[in-house]
Amino acid sequence: MKNEALTVIGWITLVQGGLGAGGRLFGDGPWGLLQKWWDIPTAGYLVLFAVGAVIAAYGETAKKKAKA
Repeated sequence: MKNEALTVIGWITLVQGGLGAGGRLFGDGPWGLLQKWWDIPTAGYLVLFAVGAVIAAYGETAKKKAKA
């Protein structure tokens, strides 16, 4: 159960970071939910994307190890 929650948090963080960076780079402003609460710079969104990717990958591999 813990690994599943960690995986979900990782995926949400990855998506929000990607939406924010994508909106700043290719649109008029950041997309996603975080921009409604905080003014995060583009580099911050890229860090969120990277951290989310690492957490999601860790959670996915932990799920696979638990099944084995």
